[in-house]
Amino acid sequence: MTDILASIIDSKIYNGILVFTILCEFLISWLLKHFYKGYDSKRMLLSILGCFESPVHIIYNIWLIWIGIFFSFTAIVNYKRVSEISNVYAIALLLSILVYAVGAGFLSGMFHMSRSKDVVTTSSIIHNMGAMIGFAAFLFSALIKGIVAFGQNALIFGSVCIMAFVAAVIFFMMLIIGGSTKFKNTIFAYEGLWERAALLCMYIPFIYIGIGKLI
Repeated sequence: MTDILASIIDSKIYNGILVFTILCEFLISWLLKHFYKGYDSKRMLLSILGCFESPVHIIYNIWLIWIGIFFSFTAIVNYKRVSEISNVYAIALLLSILVYAVGAGFLSGMFHMSRSKDVVTTSSIIHNMGAMIGFAAFLFSALIKGIVAFGQNALIFGSVCIMAFVAAVIFFMMLIIGGSTKFKNTIFAYEGLWERAALLCMYIPFIYIGIGKLI
């Protein structure tokens, strides 16, 4: 089993699915917004595509379940690779990716948020907590990958990871600030934009490695 996991993370099939999944994360939301009248991708969170009021909520929530499944597997294969270097960093990376898969994937796909922040339900509370904790945990995957890369003298990849981490933190903070009504008429109100920007930065280390394995 160990040898199989070690071979999977370097395989073109796995890395092809990885890159394709990440690209679809943004492509699917862009396509679905055209079927949801009134949806503003700059101001509205991705999760609103999966709310009950959304005509495309079934499709988007199925997509979130896929994110949960695939990144749970990604957490395992990344753990296997990093455990060859450091058990501490391997466990930290496993938790970072796995919490994202469960919180922003499974829980977000099964429990829907409300389109209006004023409408609070048990489902929306679970969704919001899962997504927020998942995103916060996933932030550190780039940092952990960067530290490991520097330890292996992979200076270029390490630098990419650290820059991606810093940028993701900045965009994530802008997303959090934008959730306050105090900033509804400011640039921080573009919650959808900051969410997508933060997510893209979190994915950069995975894209970098994935494409590198494909070419």
